[in-house]
Amino acid sequence: MRKVFGPILIGLGAFLIVVAIMAIAWMPGVVKKTPLDVDNTTRLSGEAQRFDGTALGSPVPISIMSLTQADADASDDNVVVFVNGSCVVENTDGNAPDCVDGEDPRLVSASEDTFATDRVTAEAVPNGDYVPEGTVQHEGLVNKWPFDAEKKTYPYWDGTLGRAVDAEYVDTKDFDGVETYHYKVVIEDEAIEIAEDTPGTYSNEINIWVEPRTGDILNQSQDQQRYLEDGTQVLNLQAEFTEDQIKKSTDGAKDNLRMLDVMLDWVPIAGFVGGALAIVAGILLLLSSRRREAGASSTKPEHRVDASV
Repeated sequence: MRKVFGPILIGLGAFLIVVAIMAIAWMPGVVKKTPLDVDNTTRLSGEAQRFDGTALGSPVPISIMSLTQADADASDDNVVVFVNGSCVVENTDGNAPDCVDGEDPRLVSASEDTFATDRVTAEAVPNGDYVPEGTVQHEGLVNKWPFDAEKKTYPYWDGTLGRAVDAEYVDTKDFDGVETYHYKVVIEDEAIEIAEDTPGTYSNEINIWVEPRTGDILNQSQDQQRYLEDGTQVLNLQAEFTEDQIKKSTDGAKDNLRMLDVMLDWVPIAGFVGGALAIVAGILLLLSSRRREAGASSTKPEHRVDASV
């Protein structure tokens, strides 16, 4: 049996070591890519004041819903196409729907967006044939950070301006045991169209907390103001992820981190350790088998022929 199990263990050990090497060399390129089955609903809450025709109204509670889905059919191995819809509604009674039609006075804003990003760097790529003709060309990061994010400034897409702005690294913050990198975007008095043929200015401070290994956004806040050219304020809005959304995002990040640990750390360790042990055990079995054979041959009785008469 030792003759049989020895080579089997050596072969198994070699296989496990090959798996470990492949996990180190090949696995990061597989698991550190944005999946093609993304289907996320993100919720924020806050307050807003809107221009009522004469002055800025009183603050009212608002809710924001953002639905982001990957279009797997339009995506490929390197690029993922996203379709996003978002809606901001007044929520004075706490029971407002996710969105309302344009005739509903509770509607603050509603928008749809389509964009294509690199599955590793998370930055927008040229539209090409990925999105319908006429789609706004995005640039920079749009809906997540890259895997293994760094403590540096990144270009970040602002849909109101229609271009990327700087998202500067600020500090770190812990969310229920998950460390995040905090980035800040500051936009001051940028020229925009408040409405069709109505010029004005736009200011916003956006804070984003990112789990760096996965690039997942765990929390985000904004403090936005819009003014007419004559200085009349038409919007004052503050919003942040809801507590439930932060918990959901944090729990999701923990799951993703565990998966990365298993695939990138534990699989190679198990492969190298298990492979080495199997090879050593196989060699010991073969040596033991040979010693037993040598011992058996040395104790075998001699057969003599008596030649005497």
